[in-house]
Amino acid sequence: MREISLDRLRTLVAIADEGSFAEAARVLHLAAPTVSLHIADLEARVGGALLSRTRGSVLPTALGETLIARARRLLADAEQALEEARRQVLGLEGRVRLGASTGAIAQLLPQAVEVLGKNHPDIDVQVAVLTSQETLKKLLEGALDIGLVALPQSPVKGLRIEPWRRDPVLAFLPAAWECPEVVTPAWLANKPLILNDGNTRLSRLTSEWFANGGEQPVARIQLNYNDAIKSLVAAGYGATLLPHEAATPANDPRLVMRDLQPPLWRQLGIAHRGGEVEKTTQFVLDVLWGLRVS
Repeated sequence: MREISLDRLRTLVAIADEGSFAEAARVLHLAAPTVSLHIADLEARVGGALLSRTRGSVLPTALGETLIARARRLLADAEQALEEARRQVLGLEGRVRLGASTGAIAQLLPQAVEVLGKNHPDIDVQVAVLTSQETLKKLLEGALDIGLVALPQSPVKGLRIEPWRRDPVLAFLPAAWECPEVVTPAWLANKPLILNDGNTRLSRLTSEWFANGGEQPVARIQLNYNDAIKSLVAAGYGATLLPHEAATPANDPRLVMRDLQPPLWRQLGIAHRGGEVEKTTQFVLDVLWGLRVS
């Protein structure tokens, strides 16, 4: 069955508002026969008269009143939808889908969201907790707009992956322990360890750091949530290796941080699809680039 045109409903509403076919034609910038055709088509579709025509006056019938009331709502909804689309094209509002690890979400994303909320309050950032590989896959599928991923990554056709941050990885230790000023693989390997899950890039980095020092320790527990890991460290359950973002708040006084020897760094990149970027996505990218650390 053929859909009812919004143009025909707009014509019906205009006639009801203006009280005549001629005035409706003038307001809508249509020829008089076109206005008559629109009404004839609507009346044929509904199977009844929508307007009562008398000398010098046009009034809606009861059926017409019903359809006009619904038409006003449909036309208002259509206009709102177009306005929202126009605002999104201009970057004034819209949704941006972002994928990142728990560490980046907990420590870095709040800073970006705060800035974005001040400058672009109508942009909604929807966040998914994902590994770097999951993020890249969803970017390619079109299910995400931006990804924060661990580096290095192999080039992916259709995606742009650029270096974003380079943060030091530090040892987080219970304050109750007697801790050296600098932590080595040999010293830390003999302690109970709380490390990231083996599927993460950070896990591979820490394993390589221990291996380069001739150590292959087994973690007491593996988790993917850095805040939970820090809580366990503060409780004295074990030590961990985690990135430290310079702009993050002070840590729990029950834990201490120490530099590593040799030093270790966690590198993050920003990934998004190539080609033209929507303005809403570009605004979020601009805020993230403002947090860049090299």
